[in-house]
Amino acid sequence: MSIDPRKLVSINGIARRDFLLRGSGLVSAAFLAACDSSGPKSAEKLLRYAERKNLVIERKLFRHTSMDVVQAGAHDAGNKLPSYFVSETVPVWDESVRGKWALEVSGLVGNPMKLTLVDLQKLPRVSNRVNHYCVEGWNAIETWTGVPFAELARVVRPAPEAQFVDFQSFDDDYHESWDIESAMHPQTVVAYGLDGKMLEPAHGAPARVFSPVKLGYKNTKYLTKIVFMPRMNGGYWTDRGYEWYGGT
Repeated sequence: MSIDPRKLVSINGIARRDFLLRGSGLVSAAFLAACDSSGPKSAEKLLRYAERKNLVIERKLFRHTSMDVVQAGAHDAGNKLPSYFVSETVPVWDESVRGKWALEVSGLVGNPMKLTLVDLQKLPRVSNRVNHYCVEGWNAIETWTGVPFAELARVVRPAPEAQFVDFQSFDDDYHESWDIESAMHPQTVVAYGLDGKMLEPAHGAPARVFSPVKLGYKNTKYLTKIVFMPRMNGGYWTDRGYEWYGGT
């Protein structure tokens, strides 16, 4: 699936990749690859070194505390929104093989639980019309409906030492871990709806995480588990050379 980035809004008029490349502090930006590429293996050691140096800078530079605002006059992506997954075909939850889908929330929490889609829909919900930022430099506007992550955290009661969260999926075991601050951002949701309709397999059904404060590859689709942890544990793309923090 491809999309013409000229038809979508860039970040403050500058492609994010260009912005990163111009930044003097973000060493690993020069090695960012396309959203669906395998990443530069030859640069792995340098990327890991840069990751350690960049994390503090990124958390100050990017917007894990500010609110995303759609530019006036911008249009929704609608059916032009690309569909990305790492499996050979679109992942679909097959109840005849796997049983009924449920989201397991566990780790360093006082009240671990499994939530069906009906359970999620009973929790407080929001609909956020926000930007979706890709590492390639384009962004698209969508409306995501679901449970605020902070509300889910309130229910499961994470321990103070739970400073990271891992979002795991059934898309060939895809996962990405986040800092707890970004996960608790007011616009971070466990989404089951997109643009006024229930989420479809092409975009992560039955549920996915979405936040405008993280780049697209950090927003795990096809969720099965959310695990609260004391330490970061990488992710599908971050283990292949992408930045771990992945902020916007």
